[in-house]
Amino acid sequence: MNDAGLPLPKPTIMPLGDAALLVRFATALTPEANSAAVALAQALGGDRVPGVVEIVPNLVSVLVRYDPLRTDPAQLAGELRLRLARLDSAGTSGTQHRIETRFGGAEGPDLDEVAGLLGLTAAEFVQAHNRAPLRVLATGFAPGFVYCGFHPPELVLPRRTTVRRAVPPGSVLFAAGQTAIAATEIPTGWHVILRSGCGRPNAAGSG
Repeated sequence: MNDAGLPLPKPTIMPLGDAALLVRFATALTPEANSAAVALAQALGGDRVPGVVEIVPNLVSVLVRYDPLRTDPAQLAGELRLRLARLDSAGTSGTQHRIETRFGGAEGPDLDEVAGLLGLTAAEFVQAHNRAPLRVLATGFAPGFVYCGFHPPELVLPRRTTVRRAVPPGSVLFAAGQTAIAATEIPTGWHVILRSGCGRPNAAGSG
């Protein structure tokens, strides 16, 4: 079941090239589809299927790479269905992390604009943003890049209309109902609201 205790969505299993299967739970990001992808990745990590060489979870899907010389894709799909059938009672587990942050100023150049677009003061936005823990949804796009969510509907804001050519490591980004943390220097169209200690040696800040 997902975080709300509801059955996980039914997935589609499809070939991706000649050495991978994609297990997709939705075509758009939802909490239910993301919970299912996380649960399947955890299940496969703890109960490896022979011939599988890599498991890559995404926001709403899991890529399963296999050795085509050792593995029949039809048989692998069957093994995946067996594990999917057990996901309803498997649940997910994780570790809680506290990340030190510094809002606003030069390290959060979009904070005031984001707050204004949401009809809040900067202090009100910080309070609303930190009101509840966020869950890691996926990692990807760049090394160490972490997607976290979900924010409530009143904090949903689209990406910027222009892209910054680079933001520094440790930048915390906000858009589309999510908060993301960049561990490396990257270009981005997300709003930069603060910096964290991630990717910065001996960094200090306040949450």
